[in-house]
Amino acid sequence: QVQLVESGGGLVQAGGSLRLSCAASGRTFSSYAMGWFRQAPGKVREFVADITRSGAGTYYDDSVKGRFTISRDNAKNTMYLQMNSLKPEDTANYYCAADALYSRLRIGNVDYWGQGTQVTVSS
Repeated sequence: QVQLVESGGGLVQAGGSLRLSCAASGRTFSSYAMGWFRQAPGKVREFVADITRSGAGTYYDDSVKGRFTISRDNAKNTMYLQMNSLKPEDTANYYCAADALYSRLRIGNVDYWGQGTQVTVSS
């Protein structure tokens, strides 16, 4: 099994940037497809972005496409989410996720979740 720990959240003004990190335990980080989800108060957890095991392929929800960039460094067992041009609608708790089997991350196939890191965007 693997433990996932997010960091980098905080309070930022609209138009600003944040970089989230997800540090994973273990020595088989490259065996997992990785991704980010977010959940705002009163809302369901929703997909943000994911990245293939090699890092060669990425996918983004339309709501963040062109503003967010997902990446991973398998040598450091770390995944990142660079968030630019932040909007108040991006305010949510952001969760790191990992899957050992599937190519794409979905709520239903996530094997491991991080504890979340809060991102708050003020107008």
